[in-house]
Amino acid sequence: MAEETRKIIHLDMDAFYASVEQRDDPSLRDKPVAVGGSRERGVVMAASYEARRFGVRSAMPSTTARRLCPELLFVKPRFEVYKEVSRQIRVIFLEYTPLVEPLSLDEAYLDVTTNLKNMPLASEIAREIRARILEQTGLTASAGISYNKFLAKLASDHRKPNGQFVIRPEKGPLFVESLPVGKFHGIGPATEAKMQRLGIHTGADLKAQSLEFLQQNFGKSGAYYHAIARGQDDRRVVPDRPRKSIGSETTFPQDLGRPIDIEEGVLSVLDDVWSYCERTGTAGRTVTVKIKYADFQIVTRSRTLSSPVGSRIDLEQASIELVRSIFPLQKKVRLLGVSLSNMAARTEAERAPPQLTLGL
Repeated sequence: MAEETRKIIHLDMDAFYASVEQRDDPSLRDKPVAVGGSRERGVVMAASYEARRFGVRSAMPSTTARRLCPELLFVKPRFEVYKEVSRQIRVIFLEYTPLVEPLSLDEAYLDVTTNLKNMPLASEIAREIRARILEQTGLTASAGISYNKFLAKLASDHRKPNGQFVIRPEKGPLFVESLPVGKFHGIGPATEAKMQRLGIHTGADLKAQSLEFLQQNFGKSGAYYHAIARGQDDRRVVPDRPRKSIGSETTFPQDLGRPIDIEEGVLSVLDDVWSYCERTGTAGRTVTVKIKYADFQIVTRSRTLSSPVGSRIDLEQASIELVRSIFPLQKKVRLLGVSLSNMAARTEAERAPPQLTLGL
């Protein structure tokens, strides 16, 4: 018996952080807004649609964004507010299906093949969810509906903002062929550039390549690229997916040039990391410190421990010893970050013996 065609929705909030700020501050409405950074330093975390019309994008240096849009208004992020809105949205999702896979605070996959409302059409479910999000939060969302995750995510970009788009099974392969490979989820700028060097510019170009050719040039990802070029994606919607890492970073108002300031800077970014560990009952074995110098060069230092970090003091100690490996300083530092990966349940960490001083 043939497997039932799945019904997958990708819900994506429209310019989420910036939209929350515009909702809560009427003076920001209909104006170009950037969340994060400042007029002089840092990077844009999110941009309103008014700012995007000028070419402002997330991860763009603030100075570049200001040059593109001199009227850009910078707003400090309020993560507790974003998390609360995300929680409200998640509650709505779970009224329709338990199969919800969050990708971030502002987007998620839903498998509604069998749903709690017994609604036959995924497009109607998406429309109803979007209406309820607007009613309860005052924010708009876009949705993509298809028979797999890859196409659902492509579809959600097709009618942004505040729209939805369906890619039906008979249309999927043809839809993929017409798109530039840079639009594909899972193909970043570096991979896109490599594909273009190989003469692969569109989904049709990608489909023309053999599995062997793609594996030879892209390793393990070759099989994935071979499948999505044909509109195929067997990945399931996985609820409550374990987080692989947790990190926090900050750009300082002035570049740091003294070791004592560097060490204090590292300690200042630990709160978010450790509060997540305490809130979720998890911890990580690998500690990584990220350093961005004043000339924008980035270096990282990592250490994998024999057991998960068991306390904030252990995390502080590991992070400080890692950052000390860049001393004596050759140039000033503008950004510092700390992350934990190789996550495990805290029960394991609690059983672990106290960490000894790390030798580098």
